Amino acid sequence: MDSESKSLEERIVESYRQDEDMMILVFAQWCVNQGLDPAELYRKAYPDQPVNEPLARALALTVPKEEAGDIADHTVLGVLSLYGNDDLAAVVTEAMEQIAAAYKSGT
Repeated sequence: MDSESKSLEERIVESYRQDEDMMILVFAQWCVNQGLDPAELYRKAYPDQPVNEPLARALALTVPKEEAGDIADHTVLGVLSLYGNDDLAAVVTEAMEQIAAAYKSGT
């Protein structure tokens, strides 16, 4: 592989990594906005995985709910799906259903 091809490949990989980091940040901020612990949801979806360093970095970038913009449920599910995080999307969907049920019951 020549250096130009390798450079292009490295840029593509770096772009994917940055996009994946943005997906993690969207997930983490959505959790904060809902009053949920992103690390707990992640552990529930992937119990056998070690500490997720990108999630830890994303948590450092989240802001309090009062300072954050709204993130629609379909947005967080869309970005999780885009990156193949189906197990995490299922856990998030379950959390959304629990939030909706609590809202309907007035608690």
